[in-house]
Amino acid sequence: MRQSTFLAPTLREAPAEAEAISHKLMLRAGFIRQLAAGVYTYLPMGWRVLRKVETIVREEMDRTGAQELLMPAMQPAELWQESGRYQVYGPELIRFHDRHEREFALGPTHEEVITTLMRNEVRSYRKLPMNLYQIQTKFRDERRPRFGLLRGREFLMKDAYSFDSDWEGLDKTYWSMYDAYSRIFTRTGLNFRPVEADAGAIGGEGGTHEFMALADIGEDTIAVCTSCDYAANLEKAEAAPGKTEYREVAAGEHEKFHTPNLRTIDQLTESFGVKPQDLIKTLIYVADGQPVAVVLRGDHEANEVKVKNYLDATDLELADPETTAKVTGAPIGFAGPVGLSGIQVLVDREVGVMSSGIAGANEKDYHLRNVKPGVDFPIEFSGDFRNVIEGDHCPRCEGTLKFYRGIEVGHVFKLGTKYSEKLGAAVLDANGQEQAMIMGCYGIGVSRVLSAIVEQSHDENGIIWPVSIAPFHVHLIPVSVKDETQMKLTEDLYDRLRGIGVEVLLDDRDERPGVKFKDADLIGIPIRVTIGKQAGEGRVEFKLRSEQEMFDLTGEEAIERILQLIQEQRVSK
Repeated sequence: MRQSTFLAPTLREAPAEAEAISHKLMLRAGFIRQLAAGVYTYLPMGWRVLRKVETIVREEMDRTGAQELLMPAMQPAELWQESGRYQVYGPELIRFHDRHEREFALGPTHEEVITTLMRNEVRSYRKLPMNLYQIQTKFRDERRPRFGLLRGREFLMKDAYSFDSDWEGLDKTYWSMYDAYSRIFTRTGLNFRPVEADAGAIGGEGGTHEFMALADIGEDTIAVCTSCDYAANLEKAEAAPGKTEYREVAAGEHEKFHTPNLRTIDQLTESFGVKPQDLIKTLIYVADGQPVAVVLRGDHEANEVKVKNYLDATDLELADPETTAKVTGAPIGFAGPVGLSGIQVLVDREVGVMSSGIAGANEKDYHLRNVKPGVDFPIEFSGDFRNVIEGDHCPRCEGTLKFYRGIEVGHVFKLGTKYSEKLGAAVLDANGQEQAMIMGCYGIGVSRVLSAIVEQSHDENGIIWPVSIAPFHVHLIPVSVKDETQMKLTEDLYDRLRGIGVEVLLDDRDERPGVKFKDADLIGIPIRVTIGKQAGEGRVEFKLRSEQEMFDLTGEEAIERILQLIQEQRVSK
C-alpha cells in the first residue's frame, strides 16, 4: 500500500476529550474517528488491525469445532420479555418501534436469539453438543461512553453459545473455550489474567471467568494471589476467613456513650483513638423494595454484588435518609445491629469472629461500646459480604492478595438452563424424555482488544503493534522520493516483499524525513526499513519499533530478517 493515497490522517495533538492513552494514540495515528459519543468509524489502518484480531479469533474458535453464523442485530422485544430480561437489562437496551408499532431492540447480546434458533431447529440429544458463534456489531446505550473503544455504544464482539445434553458436556465445552481464549489473547500479544467473576446481567447457574488485560486505565480491580494462580474480579474475590479473636473481652453488658455528630468511621477513630477494625458498622440497603441491613467491620467496604446475589435481588441500593430513620430510629451514621428488628440483618463473617466492638446505638449522637457479635445481636444470616483488601490472605493458599487494574476483554459463562427453560429449548434424551439444553456463553470484545493492546504497548512516540495484528508488517521509508537511486531500491524491495506475502506500507510522500519518522513511530508498524544515502550500495537501515537499536543491512539481509520475524509469529500460533 502506498501511503500517499492511503487514508491514514495523522494528528499532532489528540482532541481534548480523549482521556485514555489508547484513545489519544488511535485518533492521532489515524486508526479511528468519532462520529458520535461512543460511536466510531474505523479508518483503513484500524480496520486492518480489527480484521487480524477477527482472524485469530476465527482460527481458534474453528479449532474447537465451533460453527460460525450471523444473527440479526434487530431483535423482537418479546424475546427479551419471554426470557425475563427486558426490564432487568435496563436503559442500556436500545429500544424502538417499527412502522407497525412492533417493539424491537438493538442486540447488546444474543442469548435470546440463539436459544430461539436452537429451540426451533434441534430436537434430539444426538445433535448435541453444538457450539455456534458470530462476530457482529453490538449496541449498548452506555450512560457515559468513554475511553474510545474501551467503552462505546456500538462495538464489535465475538459471542459464542454452546448447547450440551448434560452438565459434564458443558464442563468440557467450557474449559475448551477457556483454553481457546487463552490462546487468542496470547496470540494478540496481550498481558492478561483469567479471573473468577460474577455473571452479572447474563446470569447463569455455574462458573464464570473474565479475561483481564492488565492496564492502569482498566475500570475493573482484580485481586491476584502472590503465591498461587488464584485471581478474581473484586466483585467476586474472597479472602481466607478470619480466625476468632481471643483477646480479652471487656466484662459486662454493652454501654451507650455520647458521640455528638460523629457519623463516620474516620470521625470515630480520630475522636476515641480506636482502630477501624475495632468498629462495627451497619449499612441500610433497599433490596427489591425491602430494607435490609448489612453489618461489616469498620475497615471493610460492602460488596453490593455479593449482597445482591445472596438475596437473589434484582435491584439493590443504599437506603435514603428517610428509610434509614424509619428502620433504625436514627439518622444515617448511627445505625447498629443491637435491637434492630423487622428487617433481615446480614452479618459479614469477619464481624462474626470479633470478640467485641463499637457499633451504632440506633439513636442520634450515640454509639455502643463492648458490643459482642452473637451475644448482643444474633448472627442468623452470615456470609462473605465485603470487598477484599490488599494484604488479605488468599482463600486457597498461604499467600496474600495484591490488586491490579484490568480491562475485560473476554468472558466465559456456564449458563445452565437459565435461558433454555424460559424459552423452551429442549431435546428428547435417550429415553425419549424432554430435557432443557445445558448452555454456555462465551464473549470477546474484539474492538476492545485494540485499545487494550495500545494501553499495554506504546511509548512516548506512539503505538507499538505486535507483528500478529499490526496493520502492516513493514513500513518502508525512502528518505527522499526525489532521489532516483533510493526509489529504485525502495520499489524493488516493495515488489519483492509483497510478492512473498509480506504486508508493506510504502511512505512515498514528498515529506521531510523527520515527518515520516514521527508518523512511523506514531502508527507503530513493527518493522521499519529506511532507504537513504547507502541505497547505491544496496544497503538499508533496519529497525524494530519496539527497540532503539538500528542495523545497517543489505536489502537481502533485511528481507531475510523480516521473513524470520513473521515466521516466528506464525509458529507461535
